[in-house]
Amino acid sequence: MTSQNASFWSGETLADRLQTLIEPFSRDRVDCAAYTLAVGPEVYVTPNDQTSDPTTVTVRKLDQGQAFTIPPGQFAFLLTEEVVAVPPDALAFISIRAKIKFRGLVNVSGFHVDPGYRGQLTFAVYNAGPVPIHLKRGQPIFLIWYAGLDRHSEFKKAGAIHKGIDTELITAVSGELQSFAGLSKRLKDVDKTLGDRIHSLEREQTYYRIVAAIILPLFVGWIGFSLKDALGAKPAPAPTSIAPAPGQH
Repeated sequence: MTSQNASFWSGETLADRLQTLIEPFSRDRVDCAAYTLAVGPEVYVTPNDQTSDPTTVTVRKLDQGQAFTIPPGQFAFLLTEEVVAVPPDALAFISIRAKIKFRGLVNVSGFHVDPGYRGQLTFAVYNAGPVPIHLKRGQPIFLIWYAGLDRHSEFKKAGAIHKGIDTELITAVSGELQSFAGLSKRLKDVDKTLGDRIHSLEREQTYYRIVAAIILPLFVGWIGFSLKDALGAKPAPAPTSIAPAPGQH
């Protein structure tokens, strides 16, 4: 049967239909023709050069209101607080709120949710900005739109409700990720180390020049004084032979 609602859902339609499609649902989260979703109980942020052991970094559990950061140049997986359902006669589209995107947070995951999907949504994001992005659990930063299909589709997702961040996603991006910010910091550290070493060598050379300037004249003077003393010394008189007295043999 063909549907007459093959268009994006209005705010009024969202307020009516999402009460059975999003859990927990709040009418206050209806934002024009979209619904706002919040950061949920799990997060994964790729380790950077400041991490002591990148191999131990894994999914973190967040308490309500607990904050975390996404450093510049790092990826993260963010889970929604809400469990979302998309009916067979609709398709959903997802994004990040503009004020968060203006900080440099980019959504690099899929931009739609298939008909029949049920579960929490996992957003793959990247911090393309110059500073860390601070977020917390319960913060409303995601948007979802619903659009009606021209009919009830049999080509839909089926199965159990998806919950939590899939560990296979973590395996694909685990390990230290060298960001431009991290590489820039390393280059600055190396440059500072080389600069300090050069200054140290210059100080040592200056010290040796001063010591040489003091010791060399003294050494030359001592050599000259020694030569002068040696050349000015009188030779000792040669011993004279004594003739035997007359009558002595």
